[in-house]
Amino acid sequence: IEKIAVAWEPNKPLVIEEIEVAPPQANEIRIKMVATGVCHTDLYHLFEGMHEGGFPVVLGHEGAGIVESVVFAGKCRFCKNPKSNHCEKGWIADRQGEMSPAESRFTCKGKKLLQFVGTSTFSEYTVVNQMAVAKIDPAAPLDKVCLLGCGICTGFGAAVNVAQVEPGSTCAVFGLGAVGLAAVMGCHFAGAKKIIAVDINPEKFEMAKVFGATDFVNPKDRSKPISEVIAEMTNGGVDFSLECVGSVGVMRSALESCVKGWGVSVIVGWTDLCDFAARPIQLIAGRTWKGALFGGFKSRDGVPQMVQSYMDKKVKLDEFITHNMPLAQVNDAIELMKNGKWYIYILYVYIIEDLQTELYKDKH
Repeated sequence: IEKIAVAWEPNKPLVIEEIEVAPPQANEIRIKMVATGVCHTDLYHLFEGMHEGGFPVVLGHEGAGIVESVVFAGKCRFCKNPKSNHCEKGWIADRQGEMSPAESRFTCKGKKLLQFVGTSTFSEYTVVNQMAVAKIDPAAPLDKVCLLGCGICTGFGAAVNVAQVEPGSTCAVFGLGAVGLAAVMGCHFAGAKKIIAVDINPEKFEMAKVFGATDFVNPKDRSKPISEVIAEMTNGGVDFSLECVGSVGVMRSALESCVKGWGVSVIVGWTDLCDFAARPIQLIAGRTWKGALFGGFKSRDGVPQMVQSYMDKKVKLDEFITHNMPLAQVNDAIELMKNGKWYIYILYVYIIEDLQTELYKDKH
């Protein structure tokens, strides 16, 4: 019997419940959670997503913990292909709308609880498929590196792995939440000489500087379309653009902000509610439009590499953190992120129970 935060239905507060967590089956791992971030994708599912069949569910999907028991499996054709970071066993393979796999090891009050994106880190314990776990340096602080379970790798990898930003290039990042700031950091890491940060909230710009942004544009302050503004700033458009909002309108603006001939635009922000569109000439003229899931990282290898980069002070994590909260305050965390009530508009909240904190200290 363990504590867990349950979303019984959409658009309602989560409820702390005591549940039964079944032991791991073939190819699964039981983990004692130490820390987890609250990501906007959790809010997307709770407040915006296609809700039919997606509840009750245990949210949370970027966490760090200690493995208690393991059963391992082989690799599928996607795992073996260097061009992809998908997996045939992943939640996105056949249940994209529900954002949860059909199987779950959680039950509460006689009902099966779905495991959000196959993880459910808003919990004291979780049981996940082995492909959702990466072994990291035991010296790494779990209450920091848990952020690498989603947002930071997603933004950083979109710039470095998917867009493949080049030294001396020009970039534009649309949206300065945690994913967008991580994309700015990735552009800077890759050696971009000009990084334009685009957001309708100017309070985010100071934090964007910390991660490497060189220029700032607030579309609300401009009378022209943002693509025209960026074209004037860059002699025709940027080499690389990254959309980190999850808005189909912003996706099109990001594409149109790229230079013709070789510009690359990457869709990073998560949404599955609307179709997106652009005029064919945008691509005929030589631009490339592509998408990124988890920044193109194969998590088993990529997450340990990112952890090491953090330990070597090559990438930032501490700067993303705005609040630390216990599991019992998960609804406060969600409201803070939903309403953006602090100046950098990021909420990565660590959900750490006293027992877990002591366990973390004992292990390190």
